[in-house]
Amino acid sequence: MEIKVCGPGCGKCHETERIVREALAEAGKEAAVVKVSDFNEIAGLGVFSTPAVVIDGQVKCVGKVPSKKEVLAWIG
Repeated sequence: MEIKVCGPGCGKCHETERIVREALAEAGKEAAVVKVSDFNEIAGLGVFSTPAVVIDGQVKCVGKVPSKKEVLAWIG
């Protein structure tokens, strides 16, 4: 599983990454968590508002910090 956390590095982006990592640990799952800060790459993913979460190529969240409950549902 590859999880991309998209954003320029603002506080909300860091919070999103922290929540994703906590959810993975809580679920006992392993995934490559990649921070994407290049706006061309972010736009190439179909994301035009940050923070955003993309899991295995599927955009799961755009423009807000997801809850841990949401992330847990996405990672199954």
